[in-house]
Amino acid sequence: MHIPDGYLGPPTCIAGYAVMLPLWAIASRKVKKTLSARQVPLLAIGAAFSFVIMMFNVPIPGGTTGHAVGAVLVAILLGPWAACIAVSVALVIQALLFGDGGITSIGANCFNMAFVLPMVGYTVYRLISGNSAITSVRRVVAAGIAGYVGLVVASLCAGIEFGIQPLLHHTASGQALYCPYGLKVAITAMVGGHVIIFGWVELIATAMVVKFLQTKDPALLQPEMEARE
Repeated sequence: MHIPDGYLGPPTCIAGYAVMLPLWAIASRKVKKTLSARQVPLLAIGAAFSFVIMMFNVPIPGGTTGHAVGAVLVAILLGPWAACIAVSVALVIQALLFGDGGITSIGANCFNMAFVLPMVGYTVYRLISGNSAITSVRRVVAAGIAGYVGLVVASLCAGIEFGIQPLLHHTASGQALYCPYGLKVAITAMVGGHVIIFGWVELIATAMVVKFLQTKDPALLQPEMEARE
């Protein structure tokens, strides 16, 4: 899902940064207010987990990749705004040091994977888990579904960003200047791969970690996040 340089036109790249800058500021303020000293190491671990799981990239049609992200798991443990910070850090390091995702498209990539994904996934988790016990199977199921839905919605956003480029930037003869694929092809490629393959990886990884934490340290899954929102 990492968008490389050269696939988004300058207006889309600028819009990505313009949207994310205030969101990063909001996330920083919220995390500073709500994250306890005991949880700071968890934030670093969450960023590291997201970094590692996103390095397992599989190329898919359209010039990008498919992979799990781990953002919903961080959101469940620390809240969606903390997940925004953790995944953003992972994405910036990947872009700057490993060339995984473009520097010009950091804003767009962070919007898709560090904002949309944890926000959507965490909302789904809260809706499904409700007031169930921390150690209930319902929490595990909710976490898995949340990871799946969040990743698919994020892939849809990436597909739309790709697909609008031929409409925004083309020569007089109609040749695309950036991403050459229209909405139909881009959305099908992005969403299809994540619905069929990568969403299930995210589902299994998120559910398994939540199940493990239920057994080993259920205090980490306490519904403290209401205060963080």
